[in-house]
Amino acid sequence: MELLRIKDNSIRKKDDFSIIPDLTERIADKTLDQLEKEGIFVFPEIIKDSDDITSDQMILHSENDSYWTSNVMGFLGCGEERLIIQSRFSQSSGEDFFFQYLLDRVLDYPNIVNLNSDADPNNRLYNYLLFLFPYYLKEAMRKGLYKEYVRHQYNDENVKGTIDVVRHIEKNTPFVGKIAYSQRDFSYDNSLLELIRHTIEFIKNKPYGMVLLSKAKEEVGRVIDATPSYEVCDRRKVIEQNKKNTIRHAYFREYRSLQRLCLLILQHQKHQIGKGKKQIYGILFDGAWLWEEYVNLLVKEYFYHPMNKAGKGKQRLFSKISPIYPDFIGKNEQNRIIADAKYKRIGNIKSDDYLQVLAYMYRFDAKMGFYLYPNAEVDSDKQLWLYQGTTYENNEKARNDISVVKHGLTIPQDAKDYESFVSQILLEEKAFRCIFDETFTRSVQGEK
Repeated sequence: MELLRIKDNSIRKKDDFSIIPDLTERIADKTLDQLEKEGIFVFPEIIKDSDDITSDQMILHSENDSYWTSNVMGFLGCGEERLIIQSRFSQSSGEDFFFQYLLDRVLDYPNIVNLNSDADPNNRLYNYLLFLFPYYLKEAMRKGLYKEYVRHQYNDENVKGTIDVVRHIEKNTPFVGKIAYSQRDFSYDNSLLELIRHTIEFIKNKPYGMVLLSKAKEEVGRVIDATPSYEVCDRRKVIEQNKKNTIRHAYFREYRSLQRLCLLILQHQKHQIGKGKKQIYGILFDGAWLWEEYVNLLVKEYFYHPMNKAGKGKQRLFSKISPIYPDFIGKNEQNRIIADAKYKRIGNIKSDDYLQVLAYMYRFDAKMGFYLYPNAEVDSDKQLWLYQGTTYENNEKARNDISVVKHGLTIPQDAKDYESFVSQILLEEKAFRCIFDETFTRSVQGEK
């Protein structure tokens, strides 16, 4: 097996990819939308509304003799070739504690399995698929239990549907007062919920299964109650039914994602991974989305957090049109602050990023904005003051009332193990929040 490790938001020579030629050919200059159609699992699935990752974004973008990577992290395979895309903050030893920490904080991943201790990328890939199940189950169940028409067979005296003559003769000869018939019922006990139930029972048999399912205890219980006809021997039949009848209605897109995940989990066989030279598989995570949700956990007491993927907290730039979703809007109405979470390298924050945050500041009458980014080194904040005047009139100069601050969170780089990393980053988080403590205190004092 040939394995190559690369990092997000980085550049590598094309020669470095010569050990995985088939996989590189399959993914280079391909959009996420194209790769998802080929079987790659992209998390989160709803990427069309994201500012940082889009369906036309590429994992590897070729430029001259090099490949550029983007905000995407994860695992890919084709035949006997493997590619691991780590965060750019991974340790020199190869351990990616920061990526694991983001998953722990944002998705509430269990710490019972060290995802980095398994040298086999196939096993690690499968662990990530399993650990995503509670998240997708809870997202889908927010729409309520899925219900659809199902044809059930009956054999009793209360005939309500279509009589099944052949089955009636088989079961009711000699005649004893019962009639064999079938009827379409609007039922919770359908093929999709049966698929989810089979996935739940499958995960239960894993050593860490009960701990994992406890993350969605209520939802698991509702699925079990709604599937009384569950039989473990029906698993293959249920899988085939769901492969033929995928969820298509846009309203149930969360269930469609869950259905796809369940199929990946239940069809997984170690000896089948990479079967065939042309088969491509893997799981990719949107690092920008993980970073934004993580930052929200750190600053949520100071900021509102509109969510463009979920369509929550929609604001408007103009009357009745142009919905916008700033990452963070300060809660202090008298001294509004706008903050933008950027997973990019700080040097890659360019003109479009500045124009966006300034537009948000103007819209919400904010005098101060922030770029919140992860940094590998301890770095002091950089405050940028908005200019006024023009070069034509030779009166260009910095204002003293409107500014944008680049504020970084230092990611530990020398942790010997995951526990040490967590201890170090907790201290960095405290330092990261200090500026908002001070800003909030000044705002309150100004109001008084």
